Amino acid sequence: MPVSREDVLHVAALARLEVAPEQVESFQRELGAILEHFQKLNELDTSNVEPTSHALALVNVFREDVPQPSLTQEEALANAPQKAFGHFRVPKVID
Repeated sequence: MPVSREDVLHVAALARLEVAPEQVESFQRELGAILEHFQKLNELDTSNVEPTSHALALVNVFREDVPQPSLTQEEALANAPQKAFGHFRVPKVID
C-alpha cells in the first residue's frame, strides 16, 4: 500500500512531530511496510476468536488491605536532607 508524502506529513502533524525533509521518503517506506503487514493480518479468519482487551490473561495480584505498623514521624524524617515543621522540605517548583 503506497504511502504518499502528504500522508507522512499529515500523520506527523497529527502526532505533533517535526519531520525533516530527508526523512519523509524513509517514513513512506516504513509506514507502507506496516500497512502491508496489517493488510496480511486482515486476510486471517478471526470469526472464531473471542475479542479481548489484552493479549494475555490478567490476574489481580493485589494483597488484602490490612493495616500494618508504620514509621513514626521522627523515623520517616530521620534521613531527610531538609525538614521543616515535621515535614519534608523540598525546593519550590512553581512560581
